[in-house]
Amino acid sequence: MAACFNCGASLDAYLLSKVGRQDSCSKCGRDLRCCKNCEFYEPNSHWECREEVAEHVLDKEKANFCDFFKLNPKGAAGFSKSKDDILSAAENLFKKK
Repeated sequence: MAACFNCGASLDAYLLSKVGRQDSCSKCGRDLRCCKNCEFYEPNSHWECREEVAEHVLDKEKANFCDFFKLNPKGAAGFSKSKDDILSAAENLFKKK
């Protein structure tokens, strides 16, 4: 499920069409065509992108002109889970069997 990096709202309607530079989330109003909503966004990569971009994008949450942009169909990279989800994941990670 494609989701807004900021609020987690569903962006599945955009999976079959191009996301324009002027498009914004209907729930929170944040830019959709930004690094944090892109399939290639990777915080641990050079310039935080898995593609070989020619230009460094400083603000990953603002609309940009990147030619590689592709809406992430697996969900937003920056969307954070709730505190309870994080605690549950940590408990499961260190649970003794």
